[in-house]
Amino acid sequence: MSTAPLVIARRRFGETARRDAWWIQPVVVFLGLSAFLVYSTWAAFQGEHYTFGPYLSPFYSPEIFGDSPHSLFGPRPAAWPAWLPFSPALLILPIPGLFRLTCYYYRGAYYKAFWSDPPSCTVGEPRKSYWGESSFPLVLQNIHRYMLFLAIVVLMILGYDAWKSLWFPVAAGAPGAAAALGTPPGQVSFGIGVGTLVLGVNVVLLSGYLFGCHSLRHIAGGCADQLSRAPLGISAYNCVSCLNRWHMAWAWASLFSVGFADLYVRLCSMGVWSDLRIL
Repeated sequence: MSTAPLVIARRRFGETARRDAWWIQPVVVFLGLSAFLVYSTWAAFQGEHYTFGPYLSPFYSPEIFGDSPHSLFGPRPAAWPAWLPFSPALLILPIPGLFRLTCYYYRGAYYKAFWSDPPSCTVGEPRKSYWGESSFPLVLQNIHRYMLFLAIVVLMILGYDAWKSLWFPVAAGAPGAAAALGTPPGQVSFGIGVGTLVLGVNVVLLSGYLFGCHSLRHIAGGCADQLSRAPLGISAYNCVSCLNRWHMAWAWASLFSVGFADLYVRLCSMGVWSDLRIL
């Protein structure tokens, strides 16, 4: 049987036969991720206005060292170098940051938006070779499965923060429900504010994103490459898949919610916004 060589012409950068507006999605992703990176970096280095009443910004939780009542181990250590910037957020943000950076969805999103690798499906890209994620530095993306366990711990703490946001400190002579119930000053009373809802919704959206993670689905399925070999894990695998089908939506919704939660607490602390008490 005779054969003929098949010559595949390499597309130039941006060349494509597509007629749709394929460039819109990578541009939106670029703008969205860039805006979040700029704001979160700025907020992390502020080191102030991250608490308000029972509210603690998720950028700063858990507050390992700090000056607020939420601090676990008191103020900044005396041994901290004077030349090194200090902010409680810088001690904790690397965990959720690296979890998102190495996330399977975000990798595909920012590869297209920031590196044009490729800009979109069937669109010419600038590079001429393909190394995949088997060489440095992209081989470090494999830490995602390990960051998952640390991210679960952080999520549990954020859940506890949402619970604490239901308990408001009572000041001397405070009017309202707390005084009516006879709660002594200096203690806390149950209540719900807009900030309570903001922190609670943030935990729900983060949970949808984290528990729909591809790595968690693999673990839930029994860490088996073939589900037929782990019949007991099929149900758990399918359960995680329910969230995983909307992984992109969870990723963006939780990214917005965690940024907005910090913004809300910050503006309330600065006196720009007033926290409306619902109950």
